[in-house]
Amino acid sequence: MRITSKGQVTIQADIREQAGLLPHTEVAFAFDGKVVSIARAEARNADGRGARLVAHLRGRGDVAMGSDEIMALTRAE
Repeated sequence: MRITSKGQVTIQADIREQAGLLPHTEVAFAFDGKVVSIARAEARNADGRGARLVAHLRGRGDVAMGSDEIMALTRAE
C-alpha cells in the first residue's frame, strides 16, 4: 500500500476488524527509530462524543406529551 500525497494510508478491513478500529476511533502512533506502530488511543476524558451529544440535547424537547401518548402514536393506536 502507498501513502497518499496527504500522508494518508488505508488500513485493510480485516486488520481494522481484528483490532476493533471502528470509524472515528482515536488512534496513537509510535516510532522507535525503525518501526511505526499504531494503537487505539487512551480515552482523553469521560466525556466522549456520545456523552457530549446527550448533554447538548438534554432539555431541548418541546413536545407536551407524555411517553404513553408518544408510544401510542408510534404504535398507531
